[in-house]
Formats: sequence, C-alpha cells, structure tokens
Amino acid sequence: MALTFDPFREMDRLTARLLTGDGSARAASWMPMDLYRVEDRYVINVDLPGVDPGSIDLDVDGNTLTIAAERTIGAAEGARWLAQERPAGRYTRQLSLGPDLDLDGIHAAYENGVLSLTIPVADRAKPRKISVEHRAEPREIAAEEPTASG
Repeated sequence: MALTFDPFREMDRLTARLLTGDGSARAASWMPMDLYRVEDRYVINVDLPGVDPGSIDLDVDGNTLTIAAERTIGAAEGARWLAQERPAGRYTRQLSLGPDLDLDGIHAAYENGVLSLTIPVADRAKPRKISVEHRAEPREIAAEEPTASG
C-alpha cells in the first residue's frame, strides 16, 4: 500500500492558510492519519473531528481510494468572531492502493471524530503453505537367473 505526497496540495494548503489570516472562513487543512498492518488487513485511522458523519464520502476508483468530508463551523446570527482558529471546509485525501488488496471487503466506521478503515489483503496475496506430494516410484528388481555351472 503506497502513500503519495503531493507538494502542490501542500502549497495550496499553505497559501489558503496565509490568504485567510484575516479571521474569515479558513480553509480546511489535510487529514492526519495513521496506517498500519495487522495480520491480513491494513487499518487506516483518519482524524476528522467535528465532521458530520453524513458528509463523509468514500470512493474507490481503480486502485485509488478517495476520502472526502466536510466540516462546517457556525455561529449564532449576528455573532462577531473574536477568534476563529478551527478550520472549516471540504477535506479530501487520496491513497493509492496496491493490487493485492480486497477492495470489495473495505469496512468503514466513524466514532469519536476518527474514521477507521479496514482493508483486507486479498486471498491471492496471503501467505500460504504448499504441500509437497511424495511419490515413491516402485522399482522392479529383476532377479538374476541362476547360471548353470557344472
């Protein structure tokens, strides 16, 4: 399972953060995540605090997994912002998945602001034992014919 770093996405994030420093709606930053393997599955945990679970969209296209979510921050009508440090907006992240994963078996759950994905390894990629068949070929032993002596 490969992860890719997109320098252009990072530049967009930094530029948006600089351009919205006036207290107006801030751009959403990228989604921090953890990725690890346990036995025959990969686990991805993505931090999405304050995201409405209904806004989470997972899509697999070929070997690309796209995670998208939206976080909105609202205030009462007529409120005057004194500080607004929590980013709001659309979060999107793409992961390139290896060919040896079972993409039909992906399971997703959202709890306490963390999106957890479990991606099983495909059966064809799991380690397995191969039995060795042992065949002993019967060998014929020809008895020597007694020689006539004498």
